[in-house]
Amino acid sequence: MKAAIWTAYGNPTVLKVEEIEKPIPKNNEILVKVYSSAVTTGDCRMRRFDVPNGMWLLTRLAFGVFKPRKSVSGMDFSGEVFAVGHDVSQFKVGDRVFGTTGMELGANADYLCIAQDKAVVTIPSSITYTDAAALIFGGLAVLHFLKGIINVGSKVLINGASGAVGSAAIQISKHFEADVTGVCSSGNTALVVSIGADNVIDYTKENFTDNGEVYDVILDTVGNLSYNKCQKSLAKGGKLILINAGLGTILSSLFNRQLICGVAEENKALLLEILKLYQSNGFKPVIDEVYPLNEIVKAHEYVDKGHKKGNVVLSHTD
Repeated sequence: MKAAIWTAYGNPTVLKVEEIEKPIPKNNEILVKVYSSAVTTGDCRMRRFDVPNGMWLLTRLAFGVFKPRKSVSGMDFSGEVFAVGHDVSQFKVGDRVFGTTGMELGANADYLCIAQDKAVVTIPSSITYTDAAALIFGGLAVLHFLKGIINVGSKVLINGASGAVGSAAIQISKHFEADVTGVCSSGNTALVVSIGADNVIDYTKENFTDNGEVYDVILDTVGNLSYNKCQKSLAKGGKLILINAGLGTILSSLFNRQLICGVAEENKALLLEILKLYQSNGFKPVIDEVYPLNEIVKAHEYVDKGHKKGNVVLSHTD
């Protein structure tokens, strides 16, 4: 089978598409024939080892000190169950599925194995494999951080509104009937409005922290905000959510009730909730580019430029 292999940290050229042996599922695993997988900003940050302050050692220990411990890249996937282990009861051959392998990686390959109790669920025929793979990265992060925090009429500001997480956050916040302001460049204003933002701030012309507005929730998907910068823009009892936070900020969040950060959960319940949102038209993924698996280097180069709109997906069917 074809798989994207990385044996070092660095620029996109550390990735090579090679032929390797198809994995064999263990008793509690399913073997998935992958039709689509994602190339996310998270994948690219990990490839070049661009991690938040204070997280270098912990991240190296998790992913590999001198080189990546897992040789096949990628986390988010969609496809079809090709085989099942002896003890599998939740899936059968032919089921359409989507999910994420998380830190186990391995999604940028024609086949992968995943335990049946991990973050993988069946999907209906009404969703394409491309859409399914694109729902996961932004959908999981947004539901993990925003669910239960925003209410009808909440004022929500999303910094980085045109990316995978930002575009998901706009739609899901509107589903919960919040008032949404998106921060993006002028070139992405039309997109951000089209997916539901009530207001748009062009960060090249205006700094939202200087406009006197206050928000119940500020979600930073970019990594260039801090509590000190945003404090005066938070309403009383408001929350600042920093997705790409360093160790010092994470520790601060233990004592500051207005500051939320950490790692999004990956589980079946959240995946099923994403599907419900998709089927009710509450969340449709924004897809910028689709590359064949053989062009994974080009996909990573494109994401590294920092100007993608929504998601970048790999097709495994070409």
